[in-house]
Amino acid sequence: MKKDEDLYIKIEEEGDNHILTSLETPLRADAFKLDDELKIELIEEKFRDIMNILGLDLTDDSLSGTPHRVAKMYVKEIFSGLNPENKPTIALFENKYMYNEMLVEKDITFYSNCEHHFVPIIGKAHVAYFSNGKVIGLSKLNRIVQYFAKRPQVQERLTMQIANEMKEVLNTNDVAVLIDAHHLCVSSRGVQDSNSSTVSSAYSGKFLNEQTRSEFLNYVKNR
Repeated sequence: MKKDEDLYIKIEEEGDNHILTSLETPLRADAFKLDDELKIELIEEKFRDIMNILGLDLTDDSLSGTPHRVAKMYVKEIFSGLNPENKPTIALFENKYMYNEMLVEKDITFYSNCEHHFVPIIGKAHVAYFSNGKVIGLSKLNRIVQYFAKRPQVQERLTMQIANEMKEVLNTNDVAVLIDAHHLCVSSRGVQDSNSSTVSSAYSGKFLNEQTRSEFLNYVKNR
């Protein structure tokens, strides 16, 4: 009994402390063995069990379709970033106008989910880069953020995944990512602090220079 109690305490502490175990999202090797439709069917069945355990009346018109709606939402929407087939296709263009200054895309609103409690993380991402001879369509920066946000996440991992993807697709190390987010696992449960937010960042290349980084932060702050 004592061993079980210690385990439950450890589990709670790890969740409340937002433990990060790896840069890559933890996925099994067979994560994509099942197609989306079968995943929806199985999740629907399991979520119906959860609702029954909670004592909800699934014959009620308002609740009868909830298991299917939740399952479809999990697979097709809020966790769609788990499937590499949904990764945005990125096309680069020649920097013909020779724009060599910092390019910033700020206030990218995203909705993710904490992997410890499966409740929302709501935030804004600000990203920037210097061209290495190629440029990217502005909407693609948003799509990169949304792709990595649509999976169970830890904010530090999300920040680094976005930065690494930008460096890879743009073939440049001159990348900055800043995320400011509210975690509902902090505001709606546990400590129940609805005012705090979490800020994380990733800087590389030219952004390691204090003056360049300050310029980026000034753009972010400027409304």
